[in-house]
Amino acid sequence: MNIAAVDYDGLIPNNVALGQDERVKRALEKWHPGYINWWNDMGPEGFQESLVYLRTAISVDPKGWAKFDYVRMPDYRWGVLLAPAQEGRTIPFGRHKGEPAWQDVPGEYRAMLRRLIVIQGDTEPASVEQQRYLGKTAPSLYDMRNLFQVNVEEGRHLWAMVYLLQKYFGTDGREEAEALLQRRSGDADTPRMLGAFNEKTPDWLSFFMFTFFTDRDGKMQLEALAQSGFDPLSRTCRFMLTEEAHHMFVGETGVTRVIQRTCEAMKEACITDPYDIAKIRKLGVIDLPTIQKKANLHFSLTLDLFGNEISTNAANAFHSGIKGRYREDRLKDDHQLEGATYPVLSLVDGKIENVEAPALSALNMRLRDDYVVDCNAGVGRWNKVIESFGIPFQIKLPNVAFHRHIGEFSSIKADVDGNMLSDGEWTTKRSDYLPSDSDKDFIESLMQPQFEPNKFASWIAPPKVGIDNKPGEFEYVKIA
Repeated sequence: MNIAAVDYDGLIPNNVALGQDERVKRALEKWHPGYINWWNDMGPEGFQESLVYLRTAISVDPKGWAKFDYVRMPDYRWGVLLAPAQEGRTIPFGRHKGEPAWQDVPGEYRAMLRRLIVIQGDTEPASVEQQRYLGKTAPSLYDMRNLFQVNVEEGRHLWAMVYLLQKYFGTDGREEAEALLQRRSGDADTPRMLGAFNEKTPDWLSFFMFTFFTDRDGKMQLEALAQSGFDPLSRTCRFMLTEEAHHMFVGETGVTRVIQRTCEAMKEACITDPYDIAKIRKLGVIDLPTIQKKANLHFSLTLDLFGNEISTNAANAFHSGIKGRYREDRLKDDHQLEGATYPVLSLVDGKIENVEAPALSALNMRLRDDYVVDCNAGVGRWNKVIESFGIPFQIKLPNVAFHRHIGEFSSIKADVDGNMLSDGEWTTKRSDYLPSDSDKDFIESLMQPQFEPNKFASWIAPPKVGIDNKPGEFEYVKIA
């Protein structure tokens, strides 16, 4: 079977020869009805019968996204897709560097691998749950369609992780696969595993910030897992990265279009002061300082997903050859890090300073640093839009010590520049840095649906080009 070809004949589209693996095929077919029940209960509310213009992979090569068609979301052909195997691939890092990549789970790393797969898998349905009500306030059919494309692909990412659990982890894997359908984002009794995935996504600016910041963390984690010595995980993540890129596109261009519309409205109204918030809001757009606050919130929540700056778990995963660094294959060192150091931001006598730490223990910090660089590049593109209108304002990422709940800075309060604050000062200044209740109420007041083709809500600009090069009046969602 050509590894790039996807078998669409059975219930579960795949390029892993499921037809020749009866045990796994039966397990996935048994899991399938529970997944559909979860999707109908927790997927996009009110639009399950609508026809959505969605893309589906017809192969796993870069041109494999050629198939666009209308489909009801519950009928979407979710499946199991792995990137092509690399002949003669070896483990690229850690104590097993240079050994043949594992095609089966190495016994001594079984628990570690399973946990990494479960944590990654848990984030996928969580984001669908967080976004389930957004369709009702979509600013356009174009944006609604992008939301639903992100949702079905997060669903497919869940399938990807469940396949690994079902195929390689026996009874334990089947139990974990069931549990992935039982947890619920924000539920008091059965929450999702990571904090950022239990937050609400109450409005579309939050959605765009989530897909810019939090899906970018997803990219970093998938890039690190794509280096894994466990080859099925590596191949799974390499294909998932092609889908993740679209999610970040939705986030970055979404925020860009919000900023553009705000700047256009300010220019039309001859408003030059970005802090003249009351006047700007009367134009039906979101003022730049509030967009900055949203960025502060989502950036800081996402930083917590990287865990503690110094982490034995991260060191063990690297040393064992399970999880590498961001783009490990492009780094120029010995890929084992024994005796190497890395600068880690730490609290020293009440001040934030860089301290040299063992590089193996500082892998979370390194991945987070790579993430910050990646985020800054996107923020720079937002600022070019503001600059093009001559408005004196720049969006900036807050200091990594700001508004943290996990890691070195969880015990302190800091402002967006990294200056330490007392509890009283934080209480006084919090609404300067993070969205206040009145900010949230204002944004919510703008969330009026726009369901006519080629029409857009007052607070967002149209995209530069349509999906699949469709014209502006194209009906991306045929609402049932």
